[in-house]
Amino acid sequence: MDMKQLREKAGLRSVDVASKLGIAESTVRNWDIGRHSPRLPIEEIPKFLEVYGCTLQEAIEAAKNSRKKFEALDGDDREGQHSLTAGGAR
Repeated sequence: MDMKQLREKAGLRSVDVASKLGIAESTVRNWDIGRHSPRLPIEEIPKFLEVYGCTLQEAIEAAKNSRKKFEALDGDDREGQHSLTAGGAR
């Protein structure tokens, strides 16, 4: 399971996660595609796990899987992922 699947399993849209965690929606989308992994202050980790409805181990595995998928894309596909998460055309 990757970050997007984990979020969807919790029944949340990227905007929902962003609102609950007080972060930008683009940050959540970048987690979804594996461009970035979640980096949170230690005191925010319990809230993150509550929002996603998962264990720490599940979150770690999901972040790893998202990153692997992102790294498997070639340069052109990575750019396509960027423009998709940015809301469309450049």
